[in-house]
Amino acid sequence: MEKRREAGLFAQLRNPPGGRDARIMLRALAVDRTGTGLWAASSVLYLTFVTHLSAQQIGVLLGAAGVAGIAGSPLAGRLAGRLPVRTLLIGCHLLRLVTLTLVLVCTRFEALLVVVAVTYLGDRAAKTLEMLFATRAAGDRRAAYQALSRSASNAGYGFGAGIAALGLAVGTTDAYRALIIGNALSFVVAAALVWRTSGPGARTVGEPRPAGGPVSPKGPWRDRGYLRFVLLDIPMNLDDSILGVGLPLWLVSETSAPHALVPAFLVINTVLVVLLQLAVSRRAEGPRGAVRALGLYGALMCVCCALPAWAASAGTWTAAVVLLVAAVLVTMAELMRSVSSWELAVLLAPPGERAAYLGVAGMSQSIQKSAGPPLLTGVVMAAGPAGWLALGAAVAGLAAVQRRCCAARLASMEEARDPASGAGTRTSG
Repeated sequence: MEKRREAGLFAQLRNPPGGRDARIMLRALAVDRTGTGLWAASSVLYLTFVTHLSAQQIGVLLGAAGVAGIAGSPLAGRLAGRLPVRTLLIGCHLLRLVTLTLVLVCTRFEALLVVVAVTYLGDRAAKTLEMLFATRAAGDRRAAYQALSRSASNAGYGFGAGIAALGLAVGTTDAYRALIIGNALSFVVAAALVWRTSGPGARTVGEPRPAGGPVSPKGPWRDRGYLRFVLLDIPMNLDDSILGVGLPLWLVSETSAPHALVPAFLVINTVLVVLLQLAVSRRAEGPRGAVRALGLYGALMCVCCALPAWAASAGTWTAAVVLLVAAVLVTMAELMRSVSSWELAVLLAPPGERAAYLGVAGMSQSIQKSAGPPLLTGVVMAAGPAGWLALGAAVAGLAAVQRRCCAARLASMEEARDPASGAGTRTSG
């Protein structure tokens, strides 16, 4: 059974939705994320032992970079409405090549603050452009392409982290620098691969507005219904912070489970995403599947958040098993969310303005990455087991609200396209 699943995955990677261009882009994604794995595993140690920044300076630097990254998605979406996605994505790769090279020569905190912030802005813009490419290349099968991209990305990330582990084991200044250079070189290879894709026209993502379709607001920032979707999508991304911050810190500080289990959370996540993302994505394809996935996401997160509360009062090995199950559940929630959020972001946007709308939708993940860790450490964990229970209930409730709002907007848009299907045309909001 496992061999058949793997064979299906590899077959899809060889012949993904979107054909040759999509196949090349998946290779570029894997290379890019390999470099990301190198950076993620080595950046803090590089800044500590090579550039000699204090822990406080590193915290400020990475926090400011995260805030700068929030601007990357809407900026990319706005530019993608005017310029080819292919050209912009190559530009993002080359921009990060330059900034990573500057990281190697900068020693002052102020200079590094600017350079790393621009790196994160380019990184977030590149991720948005990659998904804008998917909406063009894969068409209605974008959910399947998104699943394959996540499998390729996680495989690349894990490979990069493994290489970084070897470099960190050496622990010399030259080894740290080599890891940063490896990340920079990944952008060269990724840019070269993107260059091999076909060069579409300037309006790569926009589609002609259907005749008789709904009148679009003047951009996403004036579309209150879409902005509500983006706002509610922020807590729908909390699975990322729970896996990377909440579960490890809770295990170490509030349970007697072995600390050696902390890396297992990432291993579980990486393996399950690579093996199951494609299968899970089939449940989130199309309007009905994407809306239904929101309900499943809320239920999984509610149960997942109850498990750390239980682990706090459990014995050593019971707590260990409970937290490992929580890692599985939060990963399953992530598998649902990763496809359904993007599918809904596309479906809820006016076809003629998708680039700008998807750029705004991409902000939710960046905002969560900045706000999620402080929320977990400063509010949820500070409140103890009750904080976890409250978080699970809140996410489940917000998922239900998001599901209802998305269903209503989709129905309204369908009626606007085909007035005969409903009692009349309503404003999509």
